Amino acid sequence: MIPRRSHLRAARGRLEARAAALRSWLILRVFLPRRSRHTARLKYAAVLDGQTVNLHAELPRSVRLPDHAELVLTRGRRHHESPARVYEGGDGTLLMDAAVLLGAEVGGAPVDPGRWQVRLQLRTGRRTRRIPLLLVELPTPYEGPTKPMTASGVTGQRHRIGRSVTGNMRVVTAVAKPGAEVVKVHITHAGISVDFRLLGIRIDEPRAEFIASGRRLRQPVTVLADGTARVEVPLEGMGPRRSRPEHWDVAVTGASGRTFRLGRRLHDVRNPLRVFAMRATAIAPRGQRPLLVQPRYTPAGNLRITCTPMPEIG
Repeated sequence: MIPRRSHLRAARGRLEARAAALRSWLILRVFLPRRSRHTARLKYAAVLDGQTVNLHAELPRSVRLPDHAELVLTRGRRHHESPARVYEGGDGTLLMDAAVLLGAEVGGAPVDPGRWQVRLQLRTGRRTRRIPLLLVELPTPYEGPTKPMTASGVTGQRHRIGRSVTGNMRVVTAVAKPGAEVVKVHITHAGISVDFRLLGIRIDEPRAEFIASGRRLRQPVTVLADGTARVEVPLEGMGPRRSRPEHWDVAVTGASGRTFRLGRRLHDVRNPLRVFAMRATAIAPRGQRPLLVQPRYTPAGNLRITCTPMPEIG
């Protein structure tokens, strides 16, 4: 009997959970006691705004206050240095604070996809010492109206905090998840225009489709000077065929046939429907009854345009 995919996913999940538990046990019971005298222990580690690594650590007792300090990100032969602040706490313990902006496009560290080792470099006179950063617990998601950003809002590149088997903190970087990110939606009395940008993909001969139940409007895509793209659709063809509202989704496709829904996903809000709300506009398409047109975002972040027929007066 061939196992079902759901069973395989469940088995994989159990194995990953056991591996994570074993790794935590090894770090806490084996590596932490042996390495605490020679490593900096992270008290806080997180990627904020999707592209800035924020760290706070306690240095080992064997370290003296240095003249200079910086974080060093290393992957293979590539490395990048970023300033760090080392200072004395109230109890005499040395502490470290650092913030590292990631991504050459935003003026930060030019990190490419992969695992980047992170160490604290201390310099006093001609002496240089590099200290690993020990991450005992991985960052945990928090509750509230916002959530941690999982990708850069500028590039879509994804960064997260990880750790090695021995507990050393590292930054794991991945390319942008393929998608079409909405930049601007504009409504006129003639139609709707949507500006968007492609992330993690390249589409040859792009075209857009406005899709409702049983209906499909294909529209050309224009590439703008700043690298974004624009699609325009006349409202004449979007009027509901019945008396109830009609919902239109928007997708972009190309010569390969692969399709991507337009939406907003590079944000930190949990309810895009409420936070990114857009006002409804009353439109009177030529030769048709007036419409109430309202663009909005679904809970998943997909762009949806609702056209509601307005009651006739008189």
